[in-house]
Amino acid sequence: MNIQRYAENPLVTPKDVKPHRDDFEVIGAFNAGIAQYKGETLMLLRVAERPISSDPSVVKAPVYNAKSGELELIEFRTDDDRYDYSDPRVIRNKAKSGTFEFLTSISYIRIARSKDGHHFTVDEKPFIYPSNEQETFGIEDPRVTQIGDTYYIYFSVVSPVGIGESMVSTTDFVNTKHHGMIFGPDNKDVLIFPEKVNGKYYALHRPTMKSIGNPEIWIAESDNLLYWGNHKHLLGLREGMWDSGRIGGGAVPFRTDKGWLELYHGATEDHRYCMGAVLLDLNDPTKVIARSNKPVMEPEAEYEKYGFFGDVVFSCGAIVEGDTVKMFYGVADTSMACAELSVQEILDSLEYIEAEA
Repeated sequence: MNIQRYAENPLVTPKDVKPHRDDFEVIGAFNAGIAQYKGETLMLLRVAERPISSDPSVVKAPVYNAKSGELELIEFRTDDDRYDYSDPRVIRNKAKSGTFEFLTSISYIRIARSKDGHHFTVDEKPFIYPSNEQETFGIEDPRVTQIGDTYYIYFSVVSPVGIGESMVSTTDFVNTKHHGMIFGPDNKDVLIFPEKVNGKYYALHRPTMKSIGNPEIWIAESDNLLYWGNHKHLLGLREGMWDSGRIGGGAVPFRTDKGWLELYHGATEDHRYCMGAVLLDLNDPTKVIARSNKPVMEPEAEYEKYGFFGDVVFSCGAIVEGDTVKMFYGVADTSMACAELSVQEILDSLEYIEAEA
C-alpha cells in the first residue's frame, strides 16, 4: 500500500490549542470529525483538557454540573487504595470490578480551519461544550455527515449512567440545533451514511456488550436520522488478527463503483490500533462484500507510536478527490494527522467474501 503521510504531520497537537480555562492543560487534540465548508477543510477536534494539580499526590476529576452550568473539580489522593490510577485517563473503583467512576480530563469540540488541508488554525473558543446531564463527563470523538446543505455532527456523550451518541446539526458552523441522544448507552463509533439507500438512512454503530458478545460493528436504519431501528450485526472480531480486540467505525463511508467503502479502526487485545477497510453493497449496506485481512495503515511514524496512549492510528474522516483519499486520523490519542492513499489500491487489497453484485 502506497501511503503518503503529510510532511507537516502531526497537523494539530495539544500545544496548538489554548486551554478553555487557565487552570487546565490541553492533553489531546485528536479524533476529529472532518468537513468541507466554504473552501475550507474543518477539523472538529476532540479537545481533552485536564485540570492542573500542583500536588503530585492529588488527581482531579472534572465534572460538568448540568444544574449549575459550571464545571466542578473532585479531588482524589493517589494513596487512597480504593481506587486504581494505572490508566491515566480514568479513575477506577476497585470494589466495582474495575469500572471507571471518573475521567481525569473533560473533552469538548473545537474547530480547526485550513485553506490547504495542511496548515490549520484553531478557533479560540469551544464549538460544542457539555450542556446537559448526559454530557457531565464530556463530549468525545465527533463525526460529520453532510446531507444537502446541512451538516450532522454526532459524538459520544459520557456520564455516570453510560456512554451514548448524541447529535446536533448546523448549516454555518456557528449556530447548532440539538437533536438529543440518537443511540442509547452503551454505544459509540456511530457513522451516518451521506445519502439515503433505497429510501432509508443507514448508520454504523458499536454497542458495548457487558453480558455476552464483543465490541463489534452493527448497522441500523432510519426514516428521519433521529430514530434508528432494524439493527443488524455487520462485522465481527477476528481471532489472532489485527482487529481481534475491538473494532469500530472510523471515517464516514463513501461511495465507490464497487460499493460503500468504510475505513474502520481495529485493535488487538494489547490495544494496538490500526486502520482497515470493509466494502458494503451499494444497494444493501447490510451486506459485506470484502474486508481487509491486513491493515490498510498501522502505527509506524513516531507521532503514531508515542503519545498520551501510543500505537494508535484512528481513522476519522476522508475527503475523496478522484482516486485519492485524504485520510485524516488521530494519532496516539494525542494529535491529528493526514495521509493520502489510493482508492483503487485499497479496493485491490481487500479479500472478497462473496461475488460482487
